[in-house]
Amino acid sequence: MADPVQVQTGPTGAVVEHAETVQTALVEQDTDGHHTAAVTWLGFDSAGWVAVAMLILIGIMIWKKVPQAIGRALDGYTAKVKAELDEASRLRAEAEALLASYQAEANEAAEDSKKIVAHARAEAERLVAEAKIQAEEAIARRTRLAEEKISAAERAATDGLRARAADMAVEAARSTIASQTDASVQKKLTDQAIGELDRRLH
Repeated sequence: MADPVQVQTGPTGAVVEHAETVQTALVEQDTDGHHTAAVTWLGFDSAGWVAVAMLILIGIMIWKKVPQAIGRALDGYTAKVKAELDEASRLRAEAEALLASYQAEANEAAEDSKKIVAHARAEAERLVAEAKIQAEEAIARRTRLAEEKISAAERAATDGLRARAADMAVEAARSTIASQTDASVQKKLTDQAIGELDRRLH
C-alpha cells in the first residue's frame, strides 16, 4: 500500500491536493509462471496520479497568479539591474568627463608653463640687451667726458703757454727798447708789440 501523495505550492505552503489512497498493482506470479497486474484506484496507476497532481499544482499556481507574481518579480529584478547598469554608465561617463577635464587642465598648465618659460627667456634677453646698451652708452659718455677734459686741459695748457710766451716776449721787447730808445718811443713800440701779440694769439 503506497503512502498518500501531497503537493504544496512552494512559497505559499498551501496543500495542493491530497490524493486518495492509491492502490498499486501487486504483481503476483502464479504457479504456472504467469503475471497478473492489480488494477489501481479509479483506473489510475501511480504515474497517472503524479500527472494529475502536477496538473492540479499548475492549476493552483495559475489560480493564485503565481506566473504574474514571478513575472513582476522578474520585471522588478530586470528594472533593478537596468537601473544599476544605467547608474554604472552614468558614473563611467562622469569619470571619463572628469578625466578629460583633468587632462585638459594638465595640457593647459603645460602650455602655460611653456609660455611662462618663453616669456622669462625673452625678458632675460631683453634685459641683457638693455644692460649692454646702457653699458655702451655709459662707456661712450665717460669716454666723451674724458676726452672733453683732456681737450680742456690741453687748451688751458696751450693758453697758459701762449700767455707766458707773450709776457716773456713783451718783457724782452720792453727791455730791448728801453736800452735803445727814449720813453715815448718805448711806449709806442711796446703798445705795438702787445697789439701784435694779441692779434697772433687770438
